[in-house]
Amino acid sequence: MNFNSKLPNVGTTIFTIMSALANEHKAINLSQGFPNYPSSQKLNDLVTNAMNTGYNQYAPMAGNLDLRLAIAHKYELLYKSTYHPEKEITVTAGATQAIYTIISAFVRPNDEVIIFKPAYDCYQPAIELNGGKMIPVQLSAPNYSVNWNEVASKVSSATKMIIINSPHNPSGTIWSKDDMLQLQKITENTNIIVLSDEVYEHIVFDDAQHQSACLFSDLKQRSFITASFGKTFHNTGWKIGYCCAPEALMTEFRKVHQFNVFSVHHPAQKGIADYMQDAETYLGLNTFFQRKRDLFLNLISDSRFKFQPSQGTYFQVLDYSDITDEYDVDFAKRLTIEFKIASIPLSIFNDNNKDDKVLRFCFAKTDETLVKAAEILCKN
Repeated sequence: MNFNSKLPNVGTTIFTIMSALANEHKAINLSQGFPNYPSSQKLNDLVTNAMNTGYNQYAPMAGNLDLRLAIAHKYELLYKSTYHPEKEITVTAGATQAIYTIISAFVRPNDEVIIFKPAYDCYQPAIELNGGKMIPVQLSAPNYSVNWNEVASKVSSATKMIIINSPHNPSGTIWSKDDMLQLQKITENTNIIVLSDEVYEHIVFDDAQHQSACLFSDLKQRSFITASFGKTFHNTGWKIGYCCAPEALMTEFRKVHQFNVFSVHHPAQKGIADYMQDAETYLGLNTFFQRKRDLFLNLISDSRFKFQPSQGTYFQVLDYSDITDEYDVDFAKRLTIEFKIASIPLSIFNDNNKDDKVLRFCFAKTDETLVKAAEILCKN
């Protein structure tokens, strides 16, 4: 058959490549962002109970109402911000589905979408599949700070959307209140939609505060917020997430959502709703992951890797420029094959594969795994 690919430049993702390489060479896998410890037994039991008590048919298209009520309560508790559980919250098959659906609902051919590089790899393909044009703003190691004059210069009459991500994957940085105010100023009095990817909102360190888009009145009125229970509750394989937005935006989202997945795993939704009745299930994550970050960094403090401590997410970026001048993809593969530890090279997520000589390591692992990984890194 003859056909033209809609994504001619997309191949196997770097996550699949590095995990396969780790499996092949029996390496410690700190590449993909998932825990190697179990989710809460209490949560597992609540999901099982939901199955046993009849939550086995289609959930409502927008999601189980108990879960939407729990999400609405969380936003009131954390941000003093209100989302109507019936009209402004939708449960999705993970945050990636939410992101894809948002882009599909609004981006038309030749629309421009600004994204900040390095960027999580699901943004650009969704833009291109819908005929949009990705407009990159490159951020650079080690600070990954935003030049807002550059952003303003790239906004045009064709700009349909700006995608932001804080806490930021892959760099582990967070946006400040001033960053959000700058974004609000640039987008005010426009029709630009903001897609705020906040899947790591509960993983912010050193007493910093997550600056959600819902905290800023004008931003909130133009923003979708996407989130992930998989990241929050250590069960990425469940693929349960959600998004929040003002009613007018959510109405358009649901028009696409209902013909995409319609609804997602009902017993998991009910179990999570019951689990969230105790707010500590998500409020305690900062402390939990900061201890893991600090353990990992203390263990590699005598290595030749340089770093600025991660501000959020469960990823740590390490600068290897004092070790080798190899291209980051080549060094990541060599570390996996020769030294038995897998990571993710950041150039893959940069504009024109810009190489800052840094690798991303996931520290959402058992302490035993982190100790073994640090021993390897200290040998380089």
